Amino acid sequence: IGPYKGGLRFHPSVNLSIIKFLGFEQIFKNSLTGLPIGGGKGGSDFDPKGKSDNEIMKFCQSFMTELYRHIGPNVDVPAGDIGVGGREIGYLYGQYKRIRNANDQGVLTGKGLTYGGSLARTQATGFGIIYFVEEMLKEAGKTINGQTVVISGAGNVAIYAVKKAQELGAKVVAMCDSSGYIVDEDGIDLPLVQQIKEIERKRIKEYAVRKPSAKYFEGNKGIWTVKADVVIPCATQNEIDLNDAKIIVENGTFAVGEGANMPCTNEAVEYFLEKGVLLAPAKAANAGGVATSALEMSQNSMRLSWTFEEVDEKYDNYKQRVHRKNFYLRNGLQEMGFKYVEKDVKYEMLYVGKKLSSKVYDELMVAYAGPVYHKFRDYQADELID
Repeated sequence: IGPYKGGLRFHPSVNLSIIKFLGFEQIFKNSLTGLPIGGGKGGSDFDPKGKSDNEIMKFCQSFMTELYRHIGPNVDVPAGDIGVGGREIGYLYGQYKRIRNANDQGVLTGKGLTYGGSLARTQATGFGIIYFVEEMLKEAGKTINGQTVVISGAGNVAIYAVKKAQELGAKVVAMCDSSGYIVDEDGIDLPLVQQIKEIERKRIKEYAVRKPSAKYFEGNKGIWTVKADVVIPCATQNEIDLNDAKIIVENGTFAVGEGANMPCTNEAVEYFLEKGVLLAPAKAANAGGVATSALEMSQNSMRLSWTFEEVDEKYDNYKQRVHRKNFYLRNGLQEMGFKYVEKDVKYEMLYVGKKLSSKVYDELMVAYAGPVYHKFRDYQADELID
Protein backbone atom coordinates (compact mmCIF):
# COMPACT_ATOMS: atom_id res chain seq x y z
CA ILE A 1 0.00 0.00 0.00
CA GLY A 2 3.04 2.27 0.16
CA PRO A 3 6.71 2.44 1.14
CA TYR A 4 7.88 0.72 4.31
CA LYS A 5 7.76 3.12 7.27
CA GLY A 6 9.20 2.85 10.75
CA GLY A 7 11.90 4.06 13.10
CA LEU A 8 15.61 3.43 13.53
CA ARG A 9 16.74 2.53 17.05
CA PHE A 10 20.26 3.00 18.43
CA HIS A 11 20.47 1.13 21.73
CA PRO A 12 22.67 -1.63 23.21
CA SER A 13 19.64 -3.93 23.51
CA VAL A 14 18.97 -3.96 19.75
CA ASN A 15 19.15 -7.38 18.11
CA LEU A 16 17.46 -9.12 15.21
CA SER A 17 14.66 -10.48 17.38
CA ILE A 18 13.70 -7.03 18.68
CA ILE A 19 13.80 -5.52 15.20
CA LYS A 20 11.56 -8.30 13.87
CA PHE A 21 8.86 -7.90 16.48
CA LEU A 22 8.94 -4.10 16.29
CA GLY A 23 8.65 -4.30 12.51
CA PHE A 24 5.74 -6.73 12.76
CA GLU A 25 3.97 -4.43 15.22
CA GLN A 26 4.61 -1.46 12.91
CA ILE A 27 2.74 -3.14 10.05
CA PHE A 28 -0.50 -3.20 12.02
CA LYS A 29 0.00 0.23 13.55
CA ASN A 30 0.54 1.79 10.13
CA SER A 31 -2.47 -0.04 8.70
CA LEU A 32 -4.61 1.35 11.51
CA THR A 33 -3.86 4.93 10.44
CA GLY A 34 -5.49 4.33 7.06
CA LEU A 35 -2.54 6.07 5.39
CA PRO A 36 -0.60 4.57 2.43
CA ILE A 37 2.41 3.22 4.33
CA GLY A 38 3.71 -0.26 5.05
CA GLY A 39 5.64 -1.20 8.18
CA GLY A 40 9.33 -1.63 8.89
CA LYS A 41 11.95 -1.16 11.59
CA GLY A 42 15.73 -0.96 11.84
CA GLY A 43 18.62 0.04 14.05
CA SER A 44 21.91 -0.87 15.65
CA ASP A 45 23.29 -1.85 19.05
CA PHE A 46 25.40 1.32 18.94
CA ASP A 47 24.98 3.25 22.20
CA PRO A 48 24.93 7.04 21.71
CA LYS A 49 25.01 7.71 25.48
CA GLY A 50 28.25 9.39 26.50
CA LYS A 51 29.39 9.86 22.91
CA SER A 52 30.42 13.22 21.48
CA ASP A 53 28.55 14.83 18.59
CA ASN A 54 31.48 13.99 16.33
CA GLU A 55 31.46 10.31 17.32
CA ILE A 56 27.72 10.07 16.73
CA MET A 57 28.04 11.83 13.36
CA LYS A 58 30.74 9.40 12.22
CA PHE A 59 28.63 6.40 13.20
CA CYS A 60 25.54 7.79 11.44
CA GLN A 61 27.60 8.38 8.30
CA SER A 62 28.96 4.83 8.37
CA PHE A 63 25.49 3.43 9.02
CA MET A 64 23.99 5.34 6.08
CA THR A 65 26.84 4.28 3.78
CA GLU A 66 25.27 0.81 3.81
CA LEU A 67 21.64 1.72 4.49
CA TYR A 68 21.26 4.01 1.45
CA ARG A 69 21.12 0.98 -0.86
CA HIS A 70 17.96 -0.27 0.80
CA ILE A 71 15.86 2.89 1.27
CA GLY A 72 14.21 5.57 -0.85
CA PRO A 73 11.13 7.86 -0.91
CA ASN A 74 9.10 5.14 -2.66
CA VAL A 75 10.80 2.11 -1.13
CA ASP A 76 11.52 2.45 2.60
CA VAL A 77 11.38 5.66 4.68
CA PRO A 78 13.04 5.42 8.11
CA ALA A 79 12.46 7.82 11.01
CA GLY A 80 13.70 8.11 14.59
CA ASP A 81 13.17 5.88 17.60
CA ILE A 82 15.10 5.33 20.85
CA GLY A 83 18.53 6.93 20.51
CA VAL A 84 17.70 8.54 17.16
CA GLY A 85 16.42 12.11 17.31
CA GLY A 86 16.66 15.20 15.15
CA ARG A 87 20.44 15.34 15.44
CA GLU A 88 20.91 11.78 14.22
CA ILE A 89 18.34 12.16 11.42
CA GLY A 90 20.28 15.23 10.24
CA TYR A 91 23.56 13.32 10.15
CA LEU A 92 21.93 10.40 8.32
CA TYR A 93 20.24 12.63 5.75
CA GLY A 94 23.45 14.58 5.12
CA GLN A 95 25.32 11.38 4.32
CA TYR A 96 22.46 10.13 2.11
CA LYS A 97 22.58 13.35 0.06
CA ARG A 98 26.36 13.12 -0.21
CA ILE A 99 26.22 9.57 -1.56
CA ARG A 100 23.22 9.89 -3.86
CA ASN A 101 23.88 13.46 -4.96
CA ALA A 102 20.11 14.01 -4.86
CA ASN A 103 17.67 16.07 -2.84
CA ASP A 104 15.33 13.18 -1.95
CA GLN A 105 13.80 14.83 1.10
CA GLY A 106 11.17 12.11 1.43
CA VAL A 107 13.77 9.43 2.21
CA LEU A 108 13.70 10.18 5.97
CA THR A 109 11.16 11.76 8.30
CA GLY A 110 11.69 13.65 11.52
CA LYS A 111 13.96 16.06 9.67
CA GLY A 112 14.69 19.64 10.69
CA LEU A 113 12.38 22.34 9.35
CA THR A 114 15.17 23.82 7.22
CA TYR A 115 15.58 20.68 5.13
CA GLY A 116 12.13 19.20 4.59
CA GLY A 117 10.78 18.56 8.07
CA SER A 118 7.19 19.12 9.12
CA LEU A 119 5.71 21.34 11.76
CA ALA A 120 4.02 19.33 14.55
CA ARG A 121 6.13 16.22 13.87
CA THR A 122 8.24 16.66 17.02
CA GLN A 123 5.17 16.85 19.24
CA ALA A 124 3.01 14.34 17.35
CA THR A 125 3.64 11.06 19.20
CA GLY A 126 3.48 12.48 22.72
CA PHE A 127 0.51 14.74 21.98
CA GLY A 128 -1.26 11.89 20.19
CA ILE A 129 -1.05 9.58 23.19
CA ILE A 130 -2.74 12.12 25.44
CA TYR A 131 -5.35 12.96 22.80
CA PHE A 132 -6.17 9.27 22.53
CA VAL A 133 -6.29 8.71 26.28
CA GLU A 134 -8.58 11.72 26.65
CA GLU A 135 -10.94 10.32 24.01
CA MET A 136 -10.91 6.96 25.79
CA LEU A 137 -11.67 8.60 29.15
CA LYS A 138 -14.53 10.59 27.62
CA GLU A 139 -16.16 7.34 26.49
CA ALA A 140 -16.03 6.26 30.15
CA GLY A 141 -17.47 9.54 31.39
CA LYS A 142 -14.15 10.79 32.70
CA THR A 143 -11.47 13.31 31.71
CA ILE A 144 -7.74 13.65 32.24
CA ASN A 145 -8.28 17.10 33.77
CA GLY A 146 -7.44 17.00 37.47
CA GLN A 147 -5.99 13.50 37.38
CA THR A 148 -2.61 12.47 38.79
CA VAL A 149 -0.44 10.97 36.05
CA VAL A 150 2.81 8.97 35.94
CA ILE A 151 4.70 8.99 32.63
CA SER A 152 7.78 6.81 32.20
CA GLY A 153 10.66 7.86 29.97
CA ALA A 154 12.31 11.23 29.43
CA GLY A 155 12.74 11.29 25.66
CA ASN A 156 10.78 12.99 22.93
CA VAL A 157 7.60 10.95 23.41
CA ALA A 158 7.49 11.30 27.20
CA ILE A 159 8.33 15.00 27.19
CA TYR A 160 5.52 15.95 24.83
CA ALA A 161 3.10 13.59 26.54
CA VAL A 162 3.82 15.48 29.77
CA LYS A 163 3.37 18.80 27.99
CA LYS A 164 -0.05 17.94 26.57
CA ALA A 165 -1.23 16.26 29.78
CA GLN A 166 -0.36 19.40 31.73
CA GLU A 167 -2.09 21.59 29.15
CA LEU A 168 -5.25 19.53 29.61
CA GLY A 169 -5.13 19.99 33.38
CA ALA A 170 -3.43 16.80 34.58
CA LYS A 171 -0.77 16.74 37.29
CA VAL A 172 2.25 14.69 36.18
CA VAL A 173 4.23 13.63 39.26
CA ALA A 174 6.88 11.18 37.97
CA MET A 175 9.24 10.57 35.03
CA CYS A 176 12.29 8.35 34.53
CA ASP A 177 15.24 7.48 32.34
CA SER A 178 17.34 4.30 32.21
CA SER A 179 19.21 5.25 35.39
CA GLY A 180 16.34 6.03 37.74
CA TYR A 181 13.13 7.97 38.33
CA ILE A 182 12.06 11.27 39.87
CA VAL A 183 8.95 12.06 41.87
CA ASP A 184 7.77 15.65 42.23
CA GLU A 185 4.50 15.92 44.14
CA ASP A 186 4.26 19.58 43.13
CA GLY A 187 4.09 18.51 39.50
CA ILE A 188 6.92 17.96 37.01
CA ASP A 189 8.69 21.16 35.92
CA LEU A 190 8.80 20.36 32.20
CA PRO A 191 11.07 23.22 31.07
CA LEU A 192 13.66 21.99 33.58
CA VAL A 193 13.39 18.42 32.24
CA GLN A 194 13.82 19.71 28.69
CA GLN A 195 16.86 21.73 29.70
CA ILE A 196 18.47 18.68 31.31
CA LYS A 197 17.54 16.04 28.71
CA GLU A 198 17.33 17.89 25.38
CA ILE A 199 19.96 20.61 25.77
CA GLU A 200 22.46 19.41 28.38
CA ARG A 201 21.83 15.70 27.62
CA LYS A 202 22.30 14.73 31.29
CA ARG A 203 20.65 12.09 33.47
CA ILE A 204 17.25 12.64 35.07
CA LYS A 205 18.77 12.64 38.59
CA GLU A 206 19.99 16.17 37.85
CA TYR A 207 16.34 17.27 38.21
CA ALA A 208 16.31 16.44 41.92
CA VAL A 209 19.55 18.39 42.42
CA ARG A 210 17.96 21.54 41.01
CA LYS A 211 14.41 21.05 42.34
CA PRO A 212 14.27 20.72 46.15
CA SER A 213 10.68 19.43 46.08
CA ALA A 214 11.67 16.40 43.98
CA LYS A 215 13.07 13.03 45.02
CA TYR A 216 15.30 10.78 42.92
CA PHE A 217 15.39 6.97 43.14
CA GLU A 218 17.91 4.65 41.49
CA GLY A 219 16.48 2.13 39.03
CA ASN A 220 13.44 2.85 36.91
CA LYS A 221 11.17 -0.10 37.82
CA GLY A 222 10.09 1.61 41.03
CA ILE A 223 8.25 4.29 39.10
CA TRP A 224 5.18 2.02 39.00
CA THR A 225 4.93 2.15 42.80
CA VAL A 226 4.03 5.86 42.54
CA LYS A 227 0.28 6.26 43.00
CA ALA A 228 -1.53 7.72 40.01
CA ASP A 229 -4.96 7.79 38.38
CA VAL A 230 -3.50 7.38 34.90
CA VAL A 231 -0.28 5.60 33.92
CA ILE A 232 1.41 6.21 30.57
CA PRO A 233 4.50 4.06 29.84
CA CYS A 234 6.62 5.87 27.22
CA ALA A 235 10.06 4.32 27.69
CA THR A 236 10.48 0.95 25.97
CA GLN A 237 8.91 -2.46 25.27
CA ASN A 238 7.85 -4.77 28.10
CA GLU A 239 8.49 -2.20 30.82
CA ILE A 240 5.31 -3.18 32.67
CA ASP A 241 5.13 -6.87 33.59
CA LEU A 242 2.49 -8.72 35.59
CA ASN A 243 3.94 -7.75 38.97
CA ASP A 244 4.04 -4.09 37.93
CA ALA A 245 0.45 -4.35 36.69
CA LYS A 246 -0.70 -5.69 40.05
CA ILE A 247 0.99 -2.79 41.86
CA ILE A 248 -0.55 -0.27 39.44
CA VAL A 249 -4.05 -1.70 39.98
CA GLU A 250 -3.59 -1.81 43.78
CA ASN A 251 -2.66 1.89 43.66
CA GLY A 252 -6.07 2.69 42.18
CA THR A 253 -5.06 3.45 38.60
CA PHE A 254 -8.09 3.32 36.29
CA ALA A 255 -6.45 3.99 32.89
CA VAL A 256 -3.23 2.98 31.10
CA GLY A 257 -2.10 4.52 27.83
CA GLU A 258 0.68 2.72 25.96
CA GLY A 259 3.06 5.40 24.70
CA ALA A 260 6.02 3.16 23.87
CA ASN A 261 5.82 0.24 21.45
CA MET A 262 4.22 -2.66 23.35
CA PRO A 263 5.32 -1.45 26.81
CA CYS A 264 3.04 -3.92 28.61
CA THR A 265 3.64 -7.67 28.51
CA ASN A 266 0.74 -9.90 27.43
CA GLU A 267 0.25 -10.97 31.05
CA ALA A 268 0.03 -7.34 32.16
CA VAL A 269 -2.49 -6.53 29.42
CA GLU A 270 -4.68 -9.48 30.40
CA TYR A 271 -4.55 -8.45 34.06
CA PHE A 272 -5.52 -4.84 33.29
CA LEU A 273 -8.50 -5.96 31.20
CA GLU A 274 -9.53 -8.51 33.83
CA LYS A 275 -9.55 -5.78 36.49
CA GLY A 276 -11.50 -3.35 34.33
CA VAL A 277 -8.65 -0.89 33.77
CA LEU A 278 -9.11 1.23 30.65
CA LEU A 279 -6.29 0.37 28.25
CA ALA A 280 -5.20 2.36 25.20
CA PRO A 281 -3.12 -0.10 23.12
CA ALA A 282 0.10 1.14 21.55
CA LYS A 283 -0.94 0.32 17.98
CA ALA A 284 -3.57 3.03 18.24
CA ALA A 285 -2.40 5.30 21.06
CA ASN A 286 1.12 6.05 19.83
CA ALA A 287 0.47 5.97 16.08
CA GLY A 288 0.34 9.77 15.95
CA GLY A 289 4.06 9.99 15.23
CA VAL A 290 4.03 7.76 12.19
CA ALA A 291 0.83 9.37 10.95
CA THR A 292 2.45 12.80 11.03
CA SER A 293 5.55 11.30 9.41
CA ALA A 294 3.31 10.25 6.54
CA LEU A 295 2.06 13.86 6.33
CA GLU A 296 5.72 14.96 6.21
CA MET A 297 6.25 12.55 3.31
CA SER A 298 3.22 14.06 1.54
CA GLN A 299 4.64 17.57 1.91
CA ASN A 300 8.00 16.40 0.54
CA SER A 301 6.32 14.77 -2.46
CA MET A 302 4.28 17.88 -3.26
CA ARG A 303 7.16 20.30 -2.57
CA LEU A 304 4.94 22.06 -0.05
CA SER A 305 5.31 23.14 3.56
CA TRP A 306 2.04 23.19 5.51
CA THR A 307 1.42 25.44 8.49
CA PHE A 308 1.18 23.96 11.98
CA GLU A 309 -2.59 24.46 11.83
CA GLU A 310 -2.90 22.58 8.52
CA VAL A 311 -0.88 19.63 9.83
CA ASP A 312 -2.83 19.64 13.10
CA GLU A 313 -6.17 19.65 11.26
CA LYS A 314 -5.19 16.63 9.17
CA TYR A 315 -3.79 14.93 12.24
CA ASP A 316 -6.98 15.65 14.20
CA ASN A 317 -9.06 13.92 11.52
CA TYR A 318 -6.73 10.94 11.69
CA LYS A 319 -6.83 10.60 15.48
CA GLN A 320 -10.62 10.66 15.58
CA ARG A 321 -10.71 7.94 12.93
CA VAL A 322 -8.23 5.77 14.82
CA HIS A 323 -10.06 6.23 18.09
CA ARG A 324 -13.37 5.18 16.53
CA LYS A 325 -11.78 2.04 15.12
CA ASN A 326 -10.26 1.21 18.47
CA PHE A 327 -13.49 1.96 20.33
CA TYR A 328 -15.30 -0.62 18.25
CA LEU A 329 -12.58 -3.19 18.80
CA ARG A 330 -12.66 -2.59 22.57
CA ASN A 331 -8.90 -3.02 23.04
CA GLY A 332 -9.01 -6.24 21.03
CA LEU A 333 -6.36 -4.68 18.80
CA GLN A 334 -3.75 -5.99 21.21
CA GLU A 335 -4.49 -9.54 20.03
CA MET A 336 -6.99 -8.99 17.23
CA GLY A 337 -6.28 -9.85 13.67
CA PHE A 338 -5.60 -13.32 12.49
CA LYS A 339 -5.46 -15.40 15.64
CA TYR A 340 -8.95 -16.81 15.32
CA VAL A 341 -9.30 -17.65 11.65
CA GLU A 342 -9.65 -21.43 12.00
CA LYS A 343 -12.74 -22.80 10.27
CA ASP A 344 -14.90 -23.41 13.33
CA VAL A 345 -14.11 -20.19 15.19
CA LYS A 346 -13.66 -17.78 12.32
CA TYR A 347 -15.76 -15.04 13.86
CA GLU A 348 -14.53 -15.26 17.44
CA MET A 349 -12.10 -12.57 18.57
CA LEU A 350 -10.90 -11.00 21.80
CA TYR A 351 -13.90 -8.70 21.87
CA VAL A 352 -14.94 -8.76 25.50
CA GLY A 353 -15.56 -12.48 25.16
CA LYS A 354 -18.42 -12.06 22.67
CA LYS A 355 -18.85 -13.20 19.09
CA LEU A 356 -19.23 -10.94 16.08
CA SER A 357 -21.50 -11.59 13.12
CA SER A 358 -19.69 -12.62 9.94
CA LYS A 359 -20.74 -9.37 8.25
CA VAL A 360 -19.37 -7.19 11.02
CA TYR A 361 -16.25 -9.33 11.34
CA ASP A 362 -15.45 -8.97 7.65
CA GLU A 363 -16.00 -5.21 7.74
CA LEU A 364 -13.88 -4.81 10.86
CA MET A 365 -11.06 -6.82 9.36
CA VAL A 366 -11.06 -4.75 6.18
CA ALA A 367 -11.41 -1.57 8.20
CA TYR A 368 -8.37 -2.53 10.25
CA ALA A 369 -6.46 -2.35 6.96
CA GLY A 370 -7.94 1.06 6.31
CA PRO A 371 -9.78 1.37 2.98
CA VAL A 372 -13.47 0.87 3.82
CA TYR A 373 -13.73 2.26 7.30
CA HIS A 374 -16.59 4.53 6.19
CA LYS A 375 -18.82 1.51 5.65
CA PHE A 376 -19.35 1.00 9.36
CA ARG A 377 -18.25 4.29 10.91
CA ASP A 378 -21.80 5.22 11.96
CA TYR A 379 -22.67 1.92 13.65
CA GLN A 380 -23.58 2.12 17.31
CA ALA A 381 -21.44 0.04 19.65
CA ASP A 382 -24.27 -2.36 20.59
CA GLU A 383 -25.03 -3.01 16.92
CA LEU A 384 -21.66 -4.72 16.57
CA ILE A 385 -22.65 -7.59 18.83
CA ASP A 386 -24.72 -10.59 17.68
